[in-house]
Amino acid sequence: MALGGGTFITENKVLPGSYINFVSAAKATATLSDRGVAALGLSLGWGPEEKVQYVDGNTFLTDTMAVFGYDYTAEEMWPLRELFLHAKEAYIYRLNKGGAKASCDLATAKYPGVRGNAISVTVTGSDGDFVVETFVDGKSYDSQSVTAYGELKENDFVVFDKSTTLAAGTKPLSGGSDGNVTAAEHSAMLGALESYAFNTLGCLSTEEDICQLYVTYTKQMRDDYGRKFQTVLYKAEANHEGIIRLETAAEEGEAALVPWVVGASCGCEINKSNTNLIYDGTYTPICNLTQKELEDGMEQGAFLLHRVGEEIRVLEDINSFTEFSQDKGEDFSYNQIIRVLDQIGNDIAVLFNNNYLGKVQNNNSGRIAFWNDIITYDRQLAALGAIEDVVADDVVVEIGKDKKSVAVTNPITPVCAMSKLYMTVIVQ
Repeated sequence: MALGGGTFITENKVLPGSYINFVSAAKATATLSDRGVAALGLSLGWGPEEKVQYVDGNTFLTDTMAVFGYDYTAEEMWPLRELFLHAKEAYIYRLNKGGAKASCDLATAKYPGVRGNAISVTVTGSDGDFVVETFVDGKSYDSQSVTAYGELKENDFVVFDKSTTLAAGTKPLSGGSDGNVTAAEHSAMLGALESYAFNTLGCLSTEEDICQLYVTYTKQMRDDYGRKFQTVLYKAEANHEGIIRLETAAEEGEAALVPWVVGASCGCEINKSNTNLIYDGTYTPICNLTQKELEDGMEQGAFLLHRVGEEIRVLEDINSFTEFSQDKGEDFSYNQIIRVLDQIGNDIAVLFNNNYLGKVQNNNSGRIAFWNDIITYDRQLAALGAIEDVVADDVVVEIGKDKKSVAVTNPITPVCAMSKLYMTVIVQ
């Protein structure tokens, strides 16, 4: 006798048999994404051109030479050291291009840049038994034992000319140059970053046209495409919650503190604030403003550091938004609140795109499932102290203007860290 079997969509089988579906029990799928991801363009003496490089904090600590061509302690690494004091991960883009690769008749530097001029290749041995070493700043970073030059493999620093005959001796590489940085290179980087997700972007340029390029890009990404991140710029006019306008310079350079602020911003959790955060970097911040100047700066949306005893601290964790309105009040000037709003915007978008878009029917049960995930997510934020007063009935998920659309109303009440104390002492 023929028997049916398998799974079913509707109860329309003809043959007798067992039709069994295996499904997971319904459970919430909303999750909080991690923060701590930065994006930064730098003029570097080593590394690939026109490419976004992913680097995490551990890799930067242990493999700085291999990735950036310099030791962790080198002055050239100061901006990245500042960044990774608080950032967990970063997308780094080498802005300068058009440089030359250092070379000699034995090898060519792997990348263009002045760092290639610190490389040398030494050959020892003879009669088909050679050791070829690659040195950087006089320190050996690669050693290969070969019988012929054609057996050599490229390493982190050089590509060998395998047509050369091996002979004992030392050959330094020379002719490496860094190339230039123009607005076009910044624009190319911003275009490349559109494929990546990060929390905070930084710009070390102080040129007005380049800064405005970043302002326009940030506004467009946030307001038109829903890409929620903030950008740190030095003294750039913006009046926007997406722009953190740093106005504290350092003795080493006007915009030298940008990487530290980028790291502190992206690394700050949504239930924390950078207000009163101690500056723990290498640079020397210039903190000579009077109390009145500090107050004026805050009113103008400036992110400032100031001296408290022997320490340098963040005055107030604010952004450049100052023109408050009925639709967007003072709350939007606080970076802690923006971090909460950005987190919600990014996480709910990921939740919808991964679990609902093209997968779940836009009917009552589908919308209830989405509503349940949003409530679960909001309660996670409340448990962290990022928001409060979550009322499930206030969250509405309903059909939109067409059959494929879902309209969501999700009222939230963000929480801010304490920054002001008003106390009345009554003497009895």
